[in-house]
Amino acid sequence: MRVIRTTSAVALLLAGLTACGPTAESGADGKPAAPAAPAAKTPATSSAPSASEPSATAGATAALPDMVGKGLQSAQDEAQAAGFYLLTSHDALGRGRNQILDRGWKVCSQAPAPGTHSTDVKVDFGTVKLEEKCPAGGDQGEPEKVGSTMPDFVGKAVKVARQALDSSTSITVNDVSGQDRMVLVESNWQVCSTDPAAGVKLDGQPVTIGAVKFGESC
Repeated sequence: MRVIRTTSAVALLLAGLTACGPTAESGADGKPAAPAAPAAKTPATSSAPSASEPSATAGATAALPDMVGKGLQSAQDEAQAAGFYLLTSHDALGRGRNQILDRGWKVCSQAPAPGTHSTDVKVDFGTVKLEEKCPAGGDQGEPEKVGSTMPDFVGKAVKVARQALDSSTSITVNDVSGQDRMVLVESNWQVCSTDPAAGVKLDGQPVTIGAVKFGESC
């Protein structure tokens, strides 16, 4: 019986000491322990190429197909499939019209010509509407800025004349068909006359343009 009582007393003493001792969440003085500092993160390594590294397409060349006679949208798609993405187009009739709906235009010329070129080159398509014929005299190109004398604009689009003249020029456009219509879409109107006339020195004077719609006689 003495052995049993002694063993029980020792067990109770150990239990009391364990309850009073520090836990994993407190310090030796019984106060809450400070949280452990987070481990330092290793900087991520960037996978982007440095500025000194050339891009995968730098200096690449490819074969540019012949797109003359194709629809503008089809020509653009084929050029991109060949690796050419710097694409532009213009009105081959020299009327300055914009190719808003590419499927409504066809290719009359292209620059550069078909062949092997750098894929960084700009490809320019000269176009007309589907129902129109390509110009027999060749691509009329974009209008150029005039010099010190009035060019001969007769037969050209009013829009082209306006783009060629200095932006500070005061321009009046009149319908000379006798119908007194307003000239709204200038790419649809052709120049019949100009004042001052072709060859006269330009010195900031106002310009008057007489015009009719394309397809009409001056």
